[in-house]
Amino acid sequence: MEKKEWYMEYQIHENRPGLLGEIASLLGMLRINIITINGVEHQRRGLLIKSQSDEAMQRLKHIMETMDVITLLKIREPKLRDRLAIRHGRYIERDEDEKKIFRFVRDELGILVDFMAEIFMKEGHRLVGIRGMPRVGKTESVVAASVCANRKWSFLSSTMLKQTIRSQLADDEMLEDNIYIIDGIVSTMRGSEKHRMLVAEMMRLPATKVVEHPDIFIRSTEYTLDDFDYIIELRSDENQVISYEEVEQNYSAF
Repeated sequence: MEKKEWYMEYQIHENRPGLLGEIASLLGMLRINIITINGVEHQRRGLLIKSQSDEAMQRLKHIMETMDVITLLKIREPKLRDRLAIRHGRYIERDEDEKKIFRFVRDELGILVDFMAEIFMKEGHRLVGIRGMPRVGKTESVVAASVCANRKWSFLSSTMLKQTIRSQLADDEMLEDNIYIIDGIVSTMRGSEKHRMLVAEMMRLPATKVVEHPDIFIRSTEYTLDDFDYIIELRSDENQVISYEEVEQNYSAF
């Protein structure tokens, strides 16, 4: 029987010497392997573990729930946020009501790149929207994540180096394995009819697309925010307001 990965997280109430050693010994006795351990904020510790036996995991859960120096918070199959929390020592902020919205600030670009790379490496195509003011690092993060995921990327529209508005792609650019990057404001405000036809064609292609300024993009297309699998918000700092009025004024000045 193949070993299965689990994510376990617990809150530490009394961080006494030897506590981690006791838990590691318990896992060893139950023949559960430790893959990664890290602190994940506020006196919490997360572990990525492997076990061949679901019964051993149930026994582990029962024993840990009897320990008074910790509180067991999670034992489950690892989600993407769990893996990134283990890797970076903190959880990605997620909207409480709208679960597909994830928030980052510029200081967290490394985590953001890692997060998007994991999305890009998943099987199947994804539609990802990125909200944020100009020059906050949106496009650079998408490109870096594509490199990390070993995926080729193609700009349909962008302002990364100079304004890019494509009206056609080469045959080797029209592949389902590519990442397609669209600037929603450039495409809707400055794109020609040929460009919009190309965007519409690529949106129908079963490939991963990343749309910057998705709220502007949906105004003149058949898509809605419900069509997006992930919405990422990137700010210079946590108090920055993403104002589309200001963004649109900046683009009108081109």
